[in-house]
Amino acid sequence: MPDPGYRSPLIDFFRRGEVARDVRLLAAQGALAPRAQEQLALLVLLADDPDPEIARATQVTLDALPIAPLTAFLARPDVPREMTAYFAARGVEVPDAAAVAPLDSEEPLLDTLSEIPEEPGPADPEHKSLSSLPVLERMKLAMKGTREQRAQLVRDSNKLVSAAVLSSPKVNEAEIEAFTKMGNVGEDVLRVIGQNRAWTKNYGIVLGLCRHPKTPPAIAMSFVQRLSEKDLKAIATDRNAKEGLRLLAKKMVSKGKV
Repeated sequence: MPDPGYRSPLIDFFRRGEVARDVRLLAAQGALAPRAQEQLALLVLLADDPDPEIARATQVTLDALPIAPLTAFLARPDVPREMTAYFAARGVEVPDAAAVAPLDSEEPLLDTLSEIPEEPGPADPEHKSLSSLPVLERMKLAMKGTREQRAQLVRDSNKLVSAAVLSSPKVNEAEIEAFTKMGNVGEDVLRVIGQNRAWTKNYGIVLGLCRHPKTPPAIAMSFVQRLSEKDLKAIATDRNAKEGLRLLAKKMVSKGKV
């Protein structure tokens, strides 16, 4: 299996072979279209899929990638060397970053998904409808659905679905902050958010992570020094906060937040 040199929770599911055939085929066809970085990493992984149909579909999608956006993406400094080497072997020359403007967009380079599940009717409550949909349909909605659907699917019991929500090019920081305030969101979701450097530049997201009782303690405690005195005092007296985090907040408040 080729190594794209990129890691994310969604990519890791594929690497471990924990993804059903229909979902792999969707990704191979360019219809499961996460952010550009993840989409290309998935295509690199699936190019050697043991299922011949998936491998063939991946090659078709790779051939269909628009060259100009692809080369502009590969010029980005955050693209792994393994990925640039893979496309170089396919004849895609990676230009000097100074010679081409790197692609800033996180949108997928190719999106072939044209059919997503319809909105449930008023007589069929959405929360029941979404949870009863097959994983493949929930994955489609995680990538292409509405903000309201993502807010439900990020709490899905299937970790692949919640990972797809966080990989959606449509999700924004306001939604991520809202996820950190959901009582029934999973620990894995909070861990992914806490490990994303772009998202944790946002103070509201950092505060949400620190205040959420399911955030892994090591992640929450790594952000405590960034909190305001007001928020530190709130955590120091919050009975729902982990004991270690509460004690650290108390200590920082008593020392004047040194």
